[in-house]
Amino acid sequence: MIRFLSLGLWRDRSRSLFPLLTVIFGVMLTVVLFSWIKGFEDNFLQTNARLGSGHVAIMSRAYAAEADQLPNDLALTGVGGILERLRRDFPAFAWTPRIHFAGLLDVPDKKGETRAQGPVGGLAFDLFSTASPEKSILNLELALVRGVLPQKKGEVLLADEFAANLGIGPGATVTLIASTMYGGMATANFTVAGTFRFGAPAMDRSMMIADISTIRALLDMDDAAGEIVGFFRAGFYDREKAERESERFNNLYHASTDPFAPQMATLLHLSGMSQLLGWMDAMLGAIVAIFLTAMFIVLWNTGLMGNIRRYGETGVRLALGETKGHVYRSMISEAAIVGLIGSIIGTTLGLALAFYVQKHGFDFSGMMRNASMLMTTRFHARVTGTAFYIGFIPGVAATVLGAATAGRAIYKRQTSRLLKELEA
Repeated sequence: MIRFLSLGLWRDRSRSLFPLLTVIFGVMLTVVLFSWIKGFEDNFLQTNARLGSGHVAIMSRAYAAEADQLPNDLALTGVGGILERLRRDFPAFAWTPRIHFAGLLDVPDKKGETRAQGPVGGLAFDLFSTASPEKSILNLELALVRGVLPQKKGEVLLADEFAANLGIGPGATVTLIASTMYGGMATANFTVAGTFRFGAPAMDRSMMIADISTIRALLDMDDAAGEIVGFFRAGFYDREKAERESERFNNLYHASTDPFAPQMATLLHLSGMSQLLGWMDAMLGAIVAIFLTAMFIVLWNTGLMGNIRRYGETGVRLALGETKGHVYRSMISEAAIVGLIGSIIGTTLGLALAFYVQKHGFDFSGMMRNASMLMTTRFHARVTGTAFYIGFIPGVAATVLGAATAGRAIYKRQTSRLLKELEA
């Protein structure tokens, strides 16, 4: 029966081509939009992970309780030993230590007197080691505006907007005034190697980037770090796996009462990200639901109109003695075949386009020059398992529903009026 109906649809393309094209286009849009929305969510997470606290972060319990204040006096010690254990027992992550610091940046004139100054927030990590993943994680080469990346100790990067406000550029000498891990005052001169722009006002307004060895020496933080951040080697944030690995690590120190014992937290539990992502999931879910509903209505209407146009055909089939139930079931079967074939083709095309956007992305930097959120300017899609079947929901279900609704009129046909209708 299915083979017979399929051959009929293939030979009579007037009743299958337009519905098939509509299903293909609708399903393709559904898959691409869903993947694009998942990519938007991932881009948001990735940006906050790269410039913030990673996919997971390890810090001392005392530091975690006051993390918003960047309390380096409560930083982790013995970082080298912790890193060895992490890289051995938690290989799913790329681990790197970071130090967040704050202070006052002073710009001297030719006589050594203060010419300009301003508060600065700093980020220190391993800039020089070839094994360090930080350069690729932060995309420093792409973020560089003027000058070059630091090549030796004593060289730093400044946010381009911050440097412009201070009236300096690459090659300038600046003095950082900060406090050490033990509460003493620390001062050091640095050379500005270059300037950068991440595209987020929070990062570009007053930020300094330096090598972690330089800052450790300045702040008396030998073999110490504010936090050790981890990034999934696969590139994407995996919520469930992050939670499992975090729980596994924390169980190792569960019995310890030391306030400086290390603890792991996931990206969603840092800086209120869990609530923010929950709100984002609700909004993006609503967008997907609205779009799926719209596509459902469009494809349902296509199936409805297609079967209404075949009203005369059903009359002929009934006049020839075919039962109403058989006609009705055959119309639904034809709609299911069209919906299934269209969904397969549409999903294939949608996945192909989504994979392309996932790999290459689209650059929206021209539209986000004044963006106030910590977001990347290049957006990528994200193909998940759901993308492989989500298009079948409107593609098959809506098409079949349209045919079923239109086919109800078959049971209202009066056999006694068929000849009169056919004559007309």
